[in-house]
Amino acid sequence: MKKFNQKFKEKFNNFFDWIKGAELVELDTCDINEDPVRPELSIKFRTSYGRKIFGVKYKKEICAIMCFGFTNEIPKTIDEFDLMTKDAHLQSAWRDQRVGKIAIAYTVWSKKKGGGKLIVKEVFKKIKKSNHLNRLITLSPLTDMARNFHLRNGAEELRVNKETQNFEYKI
Repeated sequence: MKKFNQKFKEKFNNFFDWIKGAELVELDTCDINEDPVRPELSIKFRTSYGRKIFGVKYKKEICAIMCFGFTNEIPKTIDEFDLMTKDAHLQSAWRDQRVGKIAIAYTVWSKKKGGGKLIVKEVFKKIKKSNHLNRLITLSPLTDMARNFHLRNGAEELRVNKETQNFEYKI
């Protein structure tokens, strides 16, 4: 029993060491083949029209990734997301704004336990500090895993669409 307690304590400490030492970084690219949610979306798609890729980095390793874009409306599909981010990008250039007012996360994945929750928390903090964003919404697949993940991490369900579901993290 003593050996079990020691191993548990060691695993517990290692988990919190990596969480404390991790940092949020903006990425130019990611390995789309690692994305279990939307591997069909190219790097060009993920980085054009006001879209960004963020990662949680720990000791030179990217442990979690979130891709999102900026819109002024809430999309129900990836095709709507594509059109809405382009529209927000064009409007912002025309109006001399930065980008759309809503951050739409369309894929999140983790390579390390706790990474998904951590990246949501860190991106949330970044958006909260932003002077132009007022909402963090997801465009999640219709899976129990996505639903449970977002509800467990403090999001509220906005709506269930034909192909996706939207959750909102209150800012």
